[in-house]
Amino acid sequence: MRSQKEISLDNKIIEAVRQLLPEGANPAGSAAVTVSRLLASDDEIQALQEYANTVSIKRLSFNDHGPVHMRSVALNSVIMMGLLRKAGISTSLEIEECGNFDDSLTAVLLAASLHDIGMSIGRQDHELHSAYLASPVIERLLLNAIPDKLNRRIIIRSLALEGISGHMGTRHIKSLEAGVILAADGCDMEKGRARIPIALSSGPKVGDIHKTSANSIEVVRIQAGDKKPIRIEVHMSGEVGLFQIEEVLLSKISASTIKEHVELFAIVNNSEPRQYL
Repeated sequence: MRSQKEISLDNKIIEAVRQLLPEGANPAGSAAVTVSRLLASDDEIQALQEYANTVSIKRLSFNDHGPVHMRSVALNSVIMMGLLRKAGISTSLEIEECGNFDDSLTAVLLAASLHDIGMSIGRQDHELHSAYLASPVIERLLLNAIPDKLNRRIIIRSLALEGISGHMGTRHIKSLEAGVILAADGCDMEKGRARIPIALSSGPKVGDIHKTSANSIEVVRIQAGDKKPIRIEVHMSGEVGLFQIEEVLLSKISASTIKEHVELFAIVNNSEPRQYL
């Protein structure tokens, strides 16, 4: 059963993808639009996301790594892809002349929506668990979206798996698309993500600093930058939130292929912005 929050995010993702279509384009001809709708209604994906969250929160005492988180990362990713496109930044598939923007966006959607399903197995190497769990799911969705394009499916699947396996920033990634996943994942740090584990906590545990710092993050804004295509503003109620920026978000952006296109600011209690990038 999908929550109202999940349904709201699904609708925002689908609309954001539609907004990136060329003027006058038929949505039915877009793999990204088709896949965004399939992701919102797929029972297997929902079940994987929900159990990943159960393991993350109840067994491991981590933050949310479930349906809301993966949808939030997908929405962040679509926003970033749109900002990069508006700034005239080509995707890796476009540069390599083996795909178009719609293909890149499809791969990013799939990676973002499936990147943490490996948490259903455990935290260690969960990005690799996510990759092999996601591979048949990706193929099934792509068969529905582009049934007569084998080469296109292989390229999109491979790119999505790079984004999934590289989302922790511990493995070298090379594509712009995978770099978007890294940055978009790091941006999901608002206090709602820490609400459930904090409520369930009965005493100090490993990982509490992540929950406490995340709980001070009021909002993360992703918008067009002044000097670079993407401006990320992290608004927080206390300086403990700086841990989340310096230990999580900054490290992911630093490992990302889109680092040169990002401005990063921290704002504590509406104070003067502190610039990191």
